[in-house]
Amino acid sequence: MKRLRLDRLSSQLLSTTPARPAPNSTRICRATRTSRLQTPLCCQRRWQTTASDAVLEDVQFEEPPEEPKENRRISLPSPPPERAVYSAKLAALHARLSLSSKIPLQTLARALIDPSADADPRFNNANLAFVGAAILQYHTSEFLVTRYPRLPMAILFAAMKGYSGIPVLHQIARAWGVEAAAAPGEEVDPGLLQFSLDKPTVMINKWGYVRAESKELLKYKWRRGMSSRVVYDDAFGEMVPKQPKEEEEAEKDEFEVSDARNKKNLVVEDPVKNAHANFVRAVVGAIYLYCGRDTAKIFVKSHVLVRKLELEHLFEFKLPTRELARLCARENFDAPVARLLSETGRLSRTPVYVVGIYSGRDKLGEGTGPSLDAARIAAAINSLKAWYLYSPGEVGVPSDTFVEDAAPWKPAYVDIGEIIS
Repeated sequence: MKRLRLDRLSSQLLSTTPARPAPNSTRICRATRTSRLQTPLCCQRRWQTTASDAVLEDVQFEEPPEEPKENRRISLPSPPPERAVYSAKLAALHARLSLSSKIPLQTLARALIDPSADADPRFNNANLAFVGAAILQYHTSEFLVTRYPRLPMAILFAAMKGYSGIPVLHQIARAWGVEAAAAPGEEVDPGLLQFSLDKPTVMINKWGYVRAESKELLKYKWRRGMSSRVVYDDAFGEMVPKQPKEEEEAEKDEFEVSDARNKKNLVVEDPVKNAHANFVRAVVGAIYLYCGRDTAKIFVKSHVLVRKLELEHLFEFKLPTRELARLCARENFDAPVARLLSETGRLSRTPVYVVGIYSGRDKLGEGTGPSLDAARIAAAINSLKAWYLYSPGEVGVPSDTFVEDAAPWKPAYVDIGEIIS
């Protein structure tokens, strides 16, 4: 019997390396055609070479050529508009707001992109938010002036902010079910609100001028008169911030939001609330552009003006008794007189007094307090609130005359103004 040399056989099997299979192919071992010694070697994928290390060091491996920069794909800062039709979140938001079919999903997706996420004005909501802010402020102001014609200007500014300010619009957007993305990018769902916390954004101002003494007002806390607030400040009576000189020079050449302007120090206090507020404004602006003025008015009335705002909590009087006396003198009323109506527990730890304010035989108001002075001041405050919160009821607004075949405008009653005490 001839002896088999296994060492020679094994060296031959190792030197003949099997071909590399295709990545998608299924590798099958044919055990029936091989011997018992070859079966475990063929079924195992094994890559081995008999070349020495010195030979491998001399071999030069050539790297593939780099792709030119022109052919490289640049990631977009926001999702492309064509992906909007495939977003389930965006379609659900469109249906939840009962928007018209005239408003495409691409426009609603654009309303969800804040300028801090995408600086290109063709893809963010800066232009739509500017139009929506103007419409919101117009309908809110005409509603307050005609419904409460005696409101002081300071209370009117506060009520404007209570209806169309950034905190309120942020709550409205959250009530709509708007979800924010963790970070903006091309891969984000178009139905998510996209903004950046690190990059600056733009401020939507429809009205107002930058004061020449704005630096001194902030530094020395100068007082701003009501007349100057009406002329110079924004729709909420707040001072318009001054921008750097470089930014002012850039605004002379370009009137739209650009990436160069976005890199400046134009930031807001709360970017999360500002992004939600800009979305609500952009939705109103989109409705105005696609559906018209009347539809935008109905949308603002049903989503913004229906909210209950307790105006009586906005008042703060320093000298209510003096202001009430001057009001009665201006309106040719009898001088106000305080009268004790009832009391209980005068000798106890918690007495209660009820005082009424009378002008002649007419009762202007009453108030309660633990002392006679506190009850008299509370009665004077309630009398002033009853005067300033007078409402003629449901009256027409100037925008009602914009409809075709509308009735002629009947001027609404507007008071001459508050008392300067």
